[in-house]
Amino acid sequence: MDRHVFKGKWITDAEFAALKPRNVFHKQLEPLDLPCGEHRNRHILFRRAFFLTKRPEKAALYISADDYYKLYINGKFVGQGPAPSYPQHMLYNVWKIAPFLQEGRNVIAVHTLYQGLINRVWVSGDMRHGLICDLEADGQIVLSSDGSFLTHPHTGFAEMGTTGYETQFLERQISSAPEFGFEQPDYDDSAWERASSREHVDYELFPQETKPLVFERIEPVETIVRPAEGGNSVYVDFGRTYVGYLEADARGKEGERIVVRCAQELEDERAKTLRYAMRCNCRYDEEWILSGGIDALEWFDYKSFRYAELIVPDGCEVENIRLNARHYPFALRAQLRAEYAQDEKLRAIWELCVHSLRCGVQETIQDCMDREKGFYVGDGCYTALAHMLLSGDDSMVRKLIDDAFRSVFITEGMVTCLDCSFMQEIAEYPLMLVELIWWHYRLTGDRGYLAQNYAGVCRLLDAYRRDYEKDGLLRDLDKWCVVEWPDNYRDGYDADLTQGQVCHEPHVSINAYYLEAIRCANAMAKALDYAPYRNRTPLVRAFIAAFYDPQRHLFTDSLHSDHISIVGNLFPFAFELLPDQECEEKVLGMIRERKIESVSFFCAFPMMQGLMRRREHELIRQMLLCEGAWLRMLREGATTTFEGWGRGTKWNTSLFHLTFSFAAIFLCMEDETFFDLPLEENE
Repeated sequence: MDRHVFKGKWITDAEFAALKPRNVFHKQLEPLDLPCGEHRNRHILFRRAFFLTKRPEKAALYISADDYYKLYINGKFVGQGPAPSYPQHMLYNVWKIAPFLQEGRNVIAVHTLYQGLINRVWVSGDMRHGLICDLEADGQIVLSSDGSFLTHPHTGFAEMGTTGYETQFLERQISSAPEFGFEQPDYDDSAWERASSREHVDYELFPQETKPLVFERIEPVETIVRPAEGGNSVYVDFGRTYVGYLEADARGKEGERIVVRCAQELEDERAKTLRYAMRCNCRYDEEWILSGGIDALEWFDYKSFRYAELIVPDGCEVENIRLNARHYPFALRAQLRAEYAQDEKLRAIWELCVHSLRCGVQETIQDCMDREKGFYVGDGCYTALAHMLLSGDDSMVRKLIDDAFRSVFITEGMVTCLDCSFMQEIAEYPLMLVELIWWHYRLTGDRGYLAQNYAGVCRLLDAYRRDYEKDGLLRDLDKWCVVEWPDNYRDGYDADLTQGQVCHEPHVSINAYYLEAIRCANAMAKALDYAPYRNRTPLVRAFIAAFYDPQRHLFTDSLHSDHISIVGNLFPFAFELLPDQECEEKVLGMIRERKIESVSFFCAFPMMQGLMRRREHELIRQMLLCEGAWLRMLREGATTTFEGWGRGTKWNTSLFHLTFSFAAIFLCMEDETFFDLPLEENE
């Protein structure tokens, strides 16, 4: 996509015009003091009237904002964005807007948010706020952002504290705020101020290559009105968990308060009371203050929920309750394997995963859409692969790969969570990304994109070699080695994995990932007709010598430990590092005995990958049908994949978490060779 050269300027209001950008990027073990006590939760509006002598045949609006915007033209919602990105690769959207325009007077209106928090959602807390746009009609720029735009703060969204991991502000909507209706063409903006140009601009603008979100209206499957103290409680169930915005209309006295609560589950199934203080550390408990007229509930930020309750005062009326669900465009292209299609349980798991991927993926691949809303590299690789396999659309895979490489300005070894101001580093994640790059090539055959990424893969592996490799083993990692999560699923893994400190001890899992990444790099080189990246043989020998116990025919957890865990053996199993047949039989025995339910996020996928590489189709089927895994989710009422095998298997379980949707890969994949890698010399 060609880059647009903006004529418009970055504009903001007087509060932000002279603020210098604040650096929020750092190594995890070199933290910065980043207080967020001011310039936060700022909803800033922009309007501009303009005239057209005729309605254009073609028109495009090029637009971006920091942190986020919602766009209206002539009172109609057009879209929102941009997808999260870094300032040096700031994304803009291109909207085809001819249907929204008319001859004569037109009005563009934009609601922007500067959140101002250090979290996993956006690059915020950095003192950067602004809007930039150009409107092109029939090949001519007819409007650009400048001081002719009017601006005003939106006073209708009062802060009620934050929820999740400082993820979002809870909203007290004050419907009497005069800014509601600002998007309408006849709105009176005569008291608004002229926009200011930003004095310090350091963005590099690029077109957003992923698609904009789509929206769908979800009606309740059940509504119950029941008495509550001082009025009524209106309970609604939308049938499944979604991501989006609760909407409703209300009429009541000026200043009357409606309490709005949302939840992913019920506290009491029979009484139908909401668990709005949710397991995932989100408390969805907000307020709606009425104006005395007919009001609409208009959340700016989104939530992940199935149930809602509105506690309404006597004499107040509420109607048209619905859920405006948002998600990335998704059309199912894959299908359940024929031999699985007759199994009712496998069909249920398939439908669970499909709904989760269809409705869960947002502008990025997020683990969960409630507590974190974070674009995580690691298990995001599995979700992105599943999304691509099911939809035939590789845009989310490319977004993950591209943005991971863009994060190397922070550290050559990449960061854990992309396009945000929360700095964390997990050692396995970049190595998992190398596999995703190879998988993408296997599915697309796109040599150009593979060649583009191969150079980055080599730089990444060179950095790991330089900084951490000694005597053929990775050690002294200044990144958190997560191995498995939550930590109660590590099976006593014997290495010091304390987050926030250097992991000095060489251990089996990170070294297995490293060898797999090098093997993938060599496979890429072979596909590109390049010389191999590196001879892996000495590293494999060092790995076996360090961790393999030839008497017990299993791997120990770390260099100086004799402890054996299923976790420590699944990675060598998955990545074909087992030195003899006895070892393979013992690991397969572990899998048969312990099953997939004995591990969690980071071992479950490698377990299935290893079984696929060995064509162990019956064991794959058994793992999918394990009573303690996806079937447990379904028994516990899951409509979306959980952050764990059950509601209580993690202390902060999100009930809409995308990682375990990877079951769909093994339910639909027909190509038995997909996970195979070409043999290297000496293998």
